[in-house]
Amino acid sequence: MSIVVENLSYTYMPKTPYRTTALKDITFTVNEGEFVGLIGATGSGKSTLIQHFNGLIKLADGRLTVFDFDLSAKKINYKALRKGIGMLFQYPEYQLFEETVLKDIMFGPKNFGMSKEEAYESAKRAIELVGLDFEEIKDRSPFEISGGEKRRVAIAGVLAYKPKALILDEPTAGLDPSGKKEILELITKLKKSDAVSTIIMISHNMDEIAAYAERIIVLNNSRLIYDLPPKELFKKDDLQEMGLDLPITVKIKNALAQRGMVLDTDALTAEELVAAIKQKIRGNNG
Repeated sequence: MSIVVENLSYTYMPKTPYRTTALKDITFTVNEGEFVGLIGATGSGKSTLIQHFNGLIKLADGRLTVFDFDLSAKKINYKALRKGIGMLFQYPEYQLFEETVLKDIMFGPKNFGMSKEEAYESAKRAIELVGLDFEEIKDRSPFEISGGEKRRVAIAGVLAYKPKALILDEPTAGLDPSGKKEILELITKLKKSDAVSTIIMISHNMDEIAAYAERIIVLNNSRLIYDLPPKELFKKDDLQEMGLDLPITVKIKNALAQRGMVLDTDALTAEELVAAIKQKIRGNNG
């Protein structure tokens, strides 16, 4: 199962003086099992794009197939579509609302047709998947737990209704470095488990995207500019012109090159970069 985007365009407030083109002729495919990063400067069209995937924004121009759902069809079962697409927006803890953690996580499964017993078991599994102690946290108020726990509870609330794909919009926003690392490790763990097979992640943090995504889609001025593996993408010299940062390893490599140490590597992790530097030094001293 895959997500197939073909010549997708979208304009806000068409036929008015305030018309704004958010997407222009976007084409790509996300195959089942992939971890895809989605990046672009503010206003590039990222949020508009992902909101098409579960019908929050209705298809206006182009074609879009999300798993078995053709969103150009006249009749679409949006409830079934949304069950397959787990979407987590920025600061998802602000969407918590029930009196206990367990009730909050059970809300999605019950809304999608699970019985109370099924929803309970699914919520229990989801809580354990995100690394929380079920008995310790289930009866606590979601407003009285830590920020990191809230983020995990929000993720559990999506996992509990067993989506096929997980779409994450800035999943580490607002967290301290330790909290960011924990959430990214959790996402990686979920990808390796049977909890969810496909992940699309929006992030402004290029180090996160470079380390975790298998391929990266770049939007700029409403258009798709690149769709490449990280090591190929970050060789491009026009990313900063698009308002995008570079991974810290690429910045260090570029700084070393300006000082005469040119490394023959496309390293994106600190470990790879250190190994390349050591090899260069040994070569110079050999």
